[in-house]
Amino acid sequence: MLQKGEATPQLAQWFDRLALVVEEARATLQARKPGKLALWSGCEQDEDGNFRLSFFWQEYIISGGEFTVRQADTGQEVSSFTCSLILTYLAVADGTTPSSRWIGFRELPDGMFYVQAFQGYTGGRLVRELEGGLEALRRAAQALGGEPLELGDVGYVFTVLPRVHLAVVYWQGDDEFPSQARVLFEDTAAHYMPTDGLAILGSQLVGRLLKAARTGESV
Repeated sequence: MLQKGEATPQLAQWFDRLALVVEEARATLQARKPGKLALWSGCEQDEDGNFRLSFFWQEYIISGGEFTVRQADTGQEVSSFTCSLILTYLAVADGTTPSSRWIGFRELPDGMFYVQAFQGYTGGRLVRELEGGLEALRRAAQALGGEPLELGDVGYVFTVLPRVHLAVVYWQGDDEFPSQARVLFEDTAAHYMPTDGLAILGSQLVGRLLKAARTGESV
């Protein structure tokens, strides 16, 4: 997990207001009908009234009363950071059908103001740090369960939350043009996470891809 001192701008802001983010999300969720919450977010509700969802390929259980978040396999309560992202997703989700239409960060609400920074720590970072070229990226994407996308020289789609899908697209450079990479979002993404949260998800995805490219394992 990144520490506050090495965080991206959006992540640093998120750290600064974690307690408020969690408090506001819990208040919203406690006022929402459980059936509507499950329907809108695409998560599952069990017979005990708890909710289950997958976040970056890890299963979590969210209690239906206090909205605490625990890892499904260990029962351990998660960090405030992970809790804030999951509860924010549940609170923002409005049931809009994912579109499969891809947009850049600048096209998200207020994304134009942060697009240069976002590109620097996502697509730019991937180009700078990826070792092994396109084949390494393919292996890493497949290790993380990515689905091929017909964009760029290599493109993959990742389901990071039930209704939040991110794409990573890479264009191999040549003698005239440098390599480029971008993280893309469905144009319905803002119906499930605010823009600063989506920036964090994009940064985390690139970090996981780079680690998988180095180790050959999912993370």
